Amino acid sequence: MMINEEHAYSAVTARDKAHDGRFVFAVRSTGIYCKPSCPARRPRRDNVAFFDNAEAARAAGFRACMRCRPDDVAREAVAVEKALKMLDAMEQHLPLEQLAAAVGYAPHHFQRLFTQAVGISPAAYGRGLRAARAQAALQQGDRITDVVYDSGYGAPSRFYEDARSRMGMTPGAARRGGAGERIRAAVVTTSLGPLLIAATDKGLCRIAFDEDEGHLRSRFPHAEIAPADAAFGAWARQVVELVDNPARISADLPLDVRGTAFQQAVWRALRAIPAGETRTYAQIASAAGRPQAVRAAGTACGDNALAVVIPCHRVLRSDGGLGGYAYGLERKRVLLDRERDGG
Repeated sequence: MMINEEHAYSAVTARDKAHDGRFVFAVRSTGIYCKPSCPARRPRRDNVAFFDNAEAARAAGFRACMRCRPDDVAREAVAVEKALKMLDAMEQHLPLEQLAAAVGYAPHHFQRLFTQAVGISPAAYGRGLRAARAQAALQQGDRITDVVYDSGYGAPSRFYEDARSRMGMTPGAARRGGAGERIRAAVVTTSLGPLLIAATDKGLCRIAFDEDEGHLRSRFPHAEIAPADAAFGAWARQVVELVDNPARISADLPLDVRGTAFQQAVWRALRAIPAGETRTYAQIASAAGRPQAVRAAGTACGDNALAVVIPCHRVLRSDGGLGGYAYGLERKRVLLDRERDGG
């Protein structure tokens, strides 16, 4: 990893916990290396060296800080990564006690570590995996009874509870291409071009430039695509305002976003970026609890179904370049300029 030392020193100065595990800093005068959030007094910039990890700092002759214990961060990161791989591979629910024992921690302690790193508990992460498997199986037309157990649900009641909260429609409707569901949609005019806005009864499910109702019908061929009503119209006006005046409104809109636990963590991290600010893909991966999954974070940004409301345009490459944007780099540049200029 290439460390941007100015950004790294800013993180050290701010004692930013989000950067713990991404690098360590060493103080030449004391011979000690620390994690960025160490509570000790901040050293002068010219007295600091940065390393990718604790091993590199030790190889350069530094020793670990006894106050912030930076080596524990590496051990914790390995444990969380191992747990994520176990959960990804398991087809059935894995109790917290078994998961914690497998990675060498007490259950209550590991619950806290995992939640802090990933943003959700191990149980919530597992539920997200099961829901994603179920949705994929439903879209392939599998029988609901088979989906319930093949996806790792112990009982149909839990499956239906998750399906309604995560899919925004009943399992049967998802399997039938949205049959029996109503999706309200409209193509509205914005200063950046035509914008498709669509919503289920649960909330906004698609916001995309240069799309029309045909795209919705290809995803949900049997759903009822209905015109706007008063509630939908109010949501649409807020979305248009976010396009035209992104720095002057904070939209509190109901969302119907569907994705894996990691995608949802990335989308939460995107919504936490204030207007007028940007983050790198590496910072988003770290905020989502997977510091090494920079490419996966970029993919999750690309999978974002709600343009502007989930502001993936606020993510840049580590070198400051614009990176990609599904709706064109010129739109991304304009959105960022408007936010920096205050509207």
